[in-house]
Amino acid sequence: MLGDKKVTVVFVLGGPGSGKGTQCSNIVEHFGFTHLSAGDLLRAEIKSGSENGTMIENMIKEGKIVPSEVTIKLLQQAMIKNENDKFLIDGFPRNEENRAAFENVGRVDDNIETIRKRFKVFVESSLPVIEYYDAKDKVKKIDAAKPIPEVFEDVKAIFAPYAKVIV
Repeated sequence: MLGDKKVTVVFVLGGPGSGKGTQCSNIVEHFGFTHLSAGDLLRAEIKSGSENGTMIENMIKEGKIVPSEVTIKLLQQAMIKNENDKFLIDGFPRNEENRAAFENVGRVDDNIETIRKRFKVFVESSLPVIEYYDAKDKVKKIDAAKPIPEVFEDVKAIFAPYAKVIV
């Protein structure tokens, strides 16, 4: 995917409002990962005014998932530009097709209707991805309903093998 660059990629998946962004910030600070938000990359592409950005904007407004190849290309570009070799990818893969496409090769202003659509998409599309990786014992579950510091204690336990060695 990135030529000769060997990278560690961790997908951060969870329902809307589950605290993914907060925990990603903590992981970046404590473990030296680079956080790539699929949503942020898609929003930046929209802001660029490109034809691709217009297509992405229309799909997001309709509550649809952006085609895998579009998101993967944006993620690849971001990973290549970054010198780090450890990445947290937040908000991707969102469905089985995304997962398969990633292995082989967002969000508008929140309002109640948008939140409902996003949650429905998460339940219908992302859960099969989580189940796929869970069957391969690659899913770590965290109770994100606890206070943020407690959630991060659980996150730290999972990420301990990736800790920076401080000399």
